[in-house]
Amino acid sequence: MGTHLTNTLHIRSARPDDLEAVAALRWQWVREAGEAPPVTTRDAFVRHFVAWSRENASSHHCLVMVRGDAVIGMAWLAVTRRVPSPRALERASGDVQCVYVVPRERDGGLGGRLIDAVLELAHQQGLERVTVHSSVRAVRAYARHGFGTSPLLLQADVPPPTDLPTAAPPLLPEEDLR
Repeated sequence: MGTHLTNTLHIRSARPDDLEAVAALRWQWVREAGEAPPVTTRDAFVRHFVAWSRENASSHHCLVMVRGDAVIGMAWLAVTRRVPSPRALERASGDVQCVYVVPRERDGGLGGRLIDAVLELAHQQGLERVTVHSSVRAVRAYARHGFGTSPLLLQADVPPPTDLPTAAPPLLPEEDLR
């Protein structure tokens, strides 16, 4: 029976008690990428992430992939309401964010299952379109699940403001960053 529970895999909406595990996945992902050092400690990040997730639950929907009792993957759908049109009074679009599967579970199609689950959620919510800002590694996976380039969907990189104070606490020694 224990083996059966360990191998059971399902995708569902994140519950409030999943948010710390989801925050830990987000921390792990950014640390794996190694692009820039964190601006805070892991514990402070987890607290902030959990609070942020609760505050933004109406617009940011988190799905988790669970094997047994362990959260092994996540995917977010950020929903943005759009200006009404005479053809559609209620409009919204979505953006896939933070699709992540723990390293030991990768390359078996699980990321694709998360993408499909997010697209199904978008369909259920009647979204007009779903975009994604992909990593280089994941571009082909998104293409396999229906994403493509659009000559009409443009983006502009906006430089960060220079006159805003940083709210991040100072970094602690590396051992506190886990």
